[in-house]
Amino acid sequence: QGETDEAKKEYILNAWNSLNTQERFIFNKLISGNFRIGVSNKMLVNAIAKQSEEDSSKIMHSIMGKWLPNEITYQELIAGAHVNTDNSWPYPFCLAYALDTEPENLGETSAWQAEWKWDGIRGQIVKRNGELFIWSRGEELVTDQFPELHFLKDELPDGTVLDGEILSVKDGNVQSFSTLQQRLNRKTINKSQLSDAPIGFFTYDVLEFKSNDIRQEPLSERRKILVDIIDKLTTKHIALLSPVIEFDSWEKLAELRETSRELNSEGIMLKKLDSIFHTGRKRGDWWKWKINPYTVDTVMIYAQKGSGRRANFYTDYTFAVRDGEQLITIAKAYSGLTDKEIKEVNSFVNKNAIEKFGPVRTVKPELVFEIAFEGIAESKRHKAGLALRFPRIARWRKDKKADEINTLDDLKQLLNSTI
Repeated sequence: QGETDEAKKEYILNAWNSLNTQERFIFNKLISGNFRIGVSNKMLVNAIAKQSEEDSSKIMHSIMGKWLPNEITYQELIAGAHVNTDNSWPYPFCLAYALDTEPENLGETSAWQAEWKWDGIRGQIVKRNGELFIWSRGEELVTDQFPELHFLKDELPDGTVLDGEILSVKDGNVQSFSTLQQRLNRKTINKSQLSDAPIGFFTYDVLEFKSNDIRQEPLSERRKILVDIIDKLTTKHIALLSPVIEFDSWEKLAELRETSRELNSEGIMLKKLDSIFHTGRKRGDWWKWKINPYTVDTVMIYAQKGSGRRANFYTDYTFAVRDGEQLITIAKAYSGLTDKEIKEVNSFVNKNAIEKFGPVRTVKPELVFEIAFEGIAESKRHKAGLALRFPRIARWRKDKKADEINTLDDLKQLLNSTI
């Protein structure tokens, strides 16, 4: 900084001349501000674990804590030198793969525990040294956002960590995710919000008990401990056991799964009774058996180029439904197409762009896509008055024309049916 352009140029040229090919690549990434590449947390953890010959769960637990690179060496970090120096920190979450086979292929029903897959914020409640901490799965400390749960500071025994779902709950009934959204990311909570969207915590699991890490115990044993903890709470109807679904056949469970939306659930979780609480995802022990998403037929009206390896292709799209004689935007999506389909859409955009607004192209409303989504809610921020949750492209409907897409009234009827 502070150097002339000529001095900067000379510095860069000298660096290029002194570095080898790989070093020049990294140097250019650093000076251009584009060093970041798409590497998942799990991939990074597995790479470090392989290089250091350590267990990946230990590495994950170590790096998710609070640490500064100038205060700890690499070897200290992967050895877990700072773990538990901050008593507030949660454990890495155990996650599930989507069930990609018929449930009958999982074997005997007696080996599995079934629960509802709740549509809220996955979280951990940590009680240590007389203090209470509430963490979201995104490693965000959210204790202050949910005062309804603060009673657990007095009622949970020290050295307890619970895994569960933060939900809006009224009279023991789970409310929609759109109701919960009224309480998210707020610095202050007023009486109206406390009344309209009261918070509850549906507990799935216990990870620490009497200051002992019990994640390696089988689920069946952890569940017994969890039941005992929740039963001893004197404040009822706020921190609750997420109920276990009773079933004696996969056919019966499939029938119950069809009632998920009536309970504001996304489907069913299947967990092996002898499973430990893994770090991240491990195929085979936990499965999420979600109900089919909602779908709507739309037409693409805007396209924008993507980023990274997709920077040269139009991959970010805006979709509309019909509102009378007009088209009204309803969702944006950038996932769901194959590389071949992306190239086809890219060619269409290049040939059929009507207007240009910065990086955005308005295109002829001809390509019809089926959009899948998890929920629908009223929205004052969107022109349509509606917002779709987790929209993505389900398929390109080449068999349909633009005059066959859904209408805004169709979506309003869907909204009314979910209230």
